[in-house]
Amino acid sequence: MPMSRPVTPLLTVDVIIEMTDRPGRPIVLIERRNPPPGWALPGGFVDVGETLEAAAVREAREETSLDVKLKVLLGNYSDPARDARGHTVSAVYIAEASAEPVAADDAKNLGLFDPKHCPDLAFDHRQIMADYLRYRAHGVLAPLPNGKKTSD
Repeated sequence: MPMSRPVTPLLTVDVIIEMTDRPGRPIVLIERRNPPPGWALPGGFVDVGETLEAAAVREAREETSLDVKLKVLLGNYSDPARDARGHTVSAVYIAEASAEPVAADDAKNLGLFDPKHCPDLAFDHRQIMADYLRYRAHGVLAPLPNGKKTSD
């Protein structure tokens, strides 16, 4: 008897892009063209046959016109309530870029922000930014939701 295919969450990537050619290394946020509205990290769905890293680089380029260099995987975010459209799991990368970002594809607008002073963010991106600020200040990766550190 053939094994039935499991129903699983959709897989996404998000990218925190640090602009290394600007004072203070501001990050790039996009204003979403499609629902849910608001500001968010550049990102999107992973295509079948694509690695997480390739998807992160592709999504960053599609939405910001930047060629990014991935530095580190900040963490995975999987709260079933993180996206009102349905259960998604996101691998969140920190990347570097230097050029002039331009809003494209799913981004109707784009801005450079001090990560300590971001506008209201869609999805769970406020939590992701808190984890990023901890990493940026102390080099500590995001804690696991159960309170265990990722280094344990």
